Amino acid sequence: MPHSVTLITTIAVSFGLALLMGLIANRLKLPVLVGYLAAGVILGSNTPGFVADMELSAQLAEIGVILLMFGVGLHFSLNDLLAVRRIALPGAIVQIVVATAFGAMVATSWGWNLGVGIVFGVALSTASTVVLLRALEQRGLLKSVNGSIAVGWLVVEDLAMVLVLVLLPPLAGWLGDNAGGPEGVSSIDLLTTLLLTFGKVAVFIALMLVVGKRVFPWLLWHVASTNSNELFILSVIAVAIGIAYGSAMLFGVSFALGAFFAGMVMRESALSHRAAQESLPLRDAFSVLFFVSVGMLFDPGVLVEQPLHVLATLGIIIIGKSLAAFLLVLAFRYPLNTALTVSASLAQIGEFSFILAALGVSLGLLPVEAQSLILAGAFISITLNPFVFRVIEPAQAWIRSRSNLARILERSDDPLAELPMTVASSHVTSHVVLVGYGRVGRLISDTLVERGLSFVVAEQNRELVEGLRKRGIHAVAGDAAEPAVLIQAHIARAAMLVIAVPDTLRARRMIETARILNPPVEIIVRTHNEEEAALLRRESGGAVFLGEHELARSMARHILEKVAGDK
Repeated sequence: MPHSVTLITTIAVSFGLALLMGLIANRLKLPVLVGYLAAGVILGSNTPGFVADMELSAQLAEIGVILLMFGVGLHFSLNDLLAVRRIALPGAIVQIVVATAFGAMVATSWGWNLGVGIVFGVALSTASTVVLLRALEQRGLLKSVNGSIAVGWLVVEDLAMVLVLVLLPPLAGWLGDNAGGPEGVSSIDLLTTLLLTFGKVAVFIALMLVVGKRVFPWLLWHVASTNSNELFILSVIAVAIGIAYGSAMLFGVSFALGAFFAGMVMRESALSHRAAQESLPLRDAFSVLFFVSVGMLFDPGVLVEQPLHVLATLGIIIIGKSLAAFLLVLAFRYPLNTALTVSASLAQIGEFSFILAALGVSLGLLPVEAQSLILAGAFISITLNPFVFRVIEPAQAWIRSRSNLARILERSDDPLAELPMTVASSHVTSHVVLVGYGRVGRLISDTLVERGLSFVVAEQNRELVEGLRKRGIHAVAGDAAEPAVLIQAHIARAAMLVIAVPDTLRARRMIETARILNPPVEIIVRTHNEEEAALLRRESGGAVFLGEHELARSMARHILEKVAGDK
């Protein structure tokens, strides 16, 4: 019987051309991501030659987003999200408003209707979760405080975009006024829609956190007990895609957000690390199809026909909303490095922008020209994002070289950046300086408290520092890679420096500062691999540990032997 091979053709051509263009991009010292996007341009309808099936490519790409978000959920617990809520929630909302305002102002200056401008601005306000996670993973920042803030920020943006996508159709009449849009909707209907949306999202989250938190870990254990690796992989993929699909169909939640919460509750299982590892190959393969599908939508002709419009769009994405995020993070008194990392993470747009642009065109709220500009902005900003991350270190060095500017940006009057005057001198003499209060740092801290040993925690997460102080634990907020933070933790009088964060570059800076201020201080460092461990042993002259939970217990025993043994 004759049958269609459109799906097979689309996958084969997409993977094959993505491989070729990725190799070329790598040879040119460009991110392979650029090659995947270029492959999509070649396969799209805006360039001559073979044209892949756009609809099938979009669906395949959605699977990639689902698997990627599921993997993130496996590593990002609700407690992690709540830990950054004070900055992620208001920060994301204000940044969306600022970016939308920029987009609306630029759009109206081009003669577009204000409603069109608002939709255009909203589409430019939300960054790509796929691009962000790939960038953080490549730089080892996903589990860091900066990475947690950036991911939490993106989760809030995704939630906001879910509301926008639900509310846009009933608002089309009002937004499209004088622009040929449909008739408006009454305020009662609009309020009803808003309440229903909030209700659906709330019910979904409640089910995932109450029911899913118990069912999915149990399912994973039950399948693992069969000793069948194939069934285990199948269960992971079935849960990820099944929950994502069910959340979209039943609750109107996006596939990506549904998959994220599925992974987050699956994290409660002790097998979550295996689940993440098993889903990694499929996640990487389908993420390639996502970027290829983005490239298919891009029309290179817009770069020639409207270069100034493209530059303005890029300015909003890379400069406007990034600058807003930068200032917002600093306003919350986070370190300069955190502000630069979050702003670089948001200097691009992606999947929600594409969906919003397509919906806007279908509702008559956006002209095709606006969609082309959004896609151009996405293509170029995604391509440039790795280079934006590379600017972080030079930008930080440049700002710090201007001492007056650095003092203003770092907020030296921050009450959490220094210990209270009421702290007795005996508590900060021959004490332990503990850098990082994550899972490892928390276990070490608990051990020190049990033994009645004096210590000071240096932690970037301000909410954690506030919580520690309420519990009577001495702590200072800031990046311990900066000398001022270690000085505030009284490193000069400390008996030991314990670095519980697996960041080799920052650890080396801490070691250098500690050796200058307190040459005989005992140093204990945490890392991920033997190569980094050997380097840190040479530089610190102390003990280096690998791993996580076992590492924490080993570090704690070593600390007790050294500190308690001296008293």
